[in-house]
Amino acid sequence: MKRLVSGIQPSGNLTLGNYLGAIKQFIALQEELTDTEFFIFIADLHAITVTQDKTQLRKNIRSLAALYLACGLDPNKVNLFIQSEVIEHNQLGYIMESTVYIPELERMTQYKDKKLKQQAGIKSNLLTYPALMAADILLYDADLVPVGEDQKQHLELTRNLAIRFNSQHGDTFKVPEPLTPKIGGKIMSLQDPTKKMSKSDDNQKGVIYILDDLNAIKNKIKSAVTDSDTQIRYDLSEKPGISNLLSIYSIISGKSIPTLEKDYADANYAVFKSDLANKLADYLRPIQERYQSLLTSPDLDLVLDRGRDKARHIAYKKIQKVYKRLGLGRIR
Repeated sequence: MKRLVSGIQPSGNLTLGNYLGAIKQFIALQEELTDTEFFIFIADLHAITVTQDKTQLRKNIRSLAALYLACGLDPNKVNLFIQSEVIEHNQLGYIMESTVYIPELERMTQYKDKKLKQQAGIKSNLLTYPALMAADILLYDADLVPVGEDQKQHLELTRNLAIRFNSQHGDTFKVPEPLTPKIGGKIMSLQDPTKKMSKSDDNQKGVIYILDDLNAIKNKIKSAVTDSDTQIRYDLSEKPGISNLLSIYSIISGKSIPTLEKDYADANYAVFKSDLANKLADYLRPIQERYQSLLTSPDLDLVLDRGRDKARHIAYKKIQKVYKRLGLGRIR
């Protein structure tokens, strides 16, 4: 049985990009990869690279778990759990810190970008969190790790650390392979389609959140930046705005982009945007309704408990093997 591992930070409401680029992929993969165990975790330890309000963080953790399930993750096929509830993540994270070299961490693009934005009060775990990220993956002997473009560098580091540890201490970790979605891997801002859709975008008109008011979602789509050429055609270099909208439309409708181009060959942008706005609102409405019912349900805790216990069982055995390889602890 193969394993797939992935996590997402509980840093507030999920964007449409998070959903289309990651969660929707899991929904499809849980049906397609019948020979694969799924371990999906809420990466709350990664969230504390910046200072968090503890009350809000706990709300975000529960909210994210409910949203995962509302979007369609099947708890009978996916082990959903909270990272900090499996202590072996911290333990192996430290081991990975002793395996990685500082220049490797300093080369991480996300670290360099965040360091530029965060001029003062930079925490050490902003630098070292790729070591924890490697631990998150290697702890479960992951075969597959879904990655977008911005995470490929981290997965490559994880692969290097697994190979290095195995070389130094004997065969211990499986070297994971990336799983890149064919479409929707990177949903762009509606106001600046050269940038990825992000919670931290200064212009919130460019970001659609899954739990946004449905009328607000429609308005954001209708006001999305396009170009002066009114032809509805997919061309990332010349028409990034309309290409981004075509990608969104394709994913939520199941229609190919060439089919959409043909359907709207004689339409203008206003018609296309209006249709997409209505389609997206109809698409997100049942997700929002399921989310509200799950948020206070005891069923959510049962799912998280079951996922935690399965993860702990595997993680404990792996960390014991790692400690033995390193000579840690007592001889028994």
